[in-house]
Amino acid sequence: QVQLVESGGGLVQPGGSLRLSCAASGFTFSNYDMSWFRQAPGKEREFVATISWTGGSTNYAHSLKGRVTISRDNAENTMYLQMNSLKSEDTAVYYCYARHNILTRITYWGQGTQVTVSA
Repeated sequence: QVQLVESGGGLVQPGGSLRLSCAASGFTFSNYDMSWFRQAPGKEREFVATISWTGGSTNYAHSLKGRVTISRDNAENTMYLQMNSLKSEDTAVYYCYARHNILTRITYWGQGTQVTVSA
């Protein structure tokens, strides 16, 4: 059974940091490009960051570049998102997304983890 389980969300003050994790199971994690998306209340889901299946290539949403770092550990089947200098507008549900690096129609979503940035 395929599972993507996000964790690490919570309430943080503006300027604070959080590290999100996405634990994968039920598929060959190292064959998948991995991404983070987020969805704020009343808004569409938006791209945050992506990392290639080898971990050798990353890309970030322009609005978040410099404040977030995506990484992965293929031995642990886990992806991470380090977020720093958090702002209230970063408040959203953060989702983990997997896409096969060759058979790109094979995709999976996690259930999301809530991040709330508030004083």
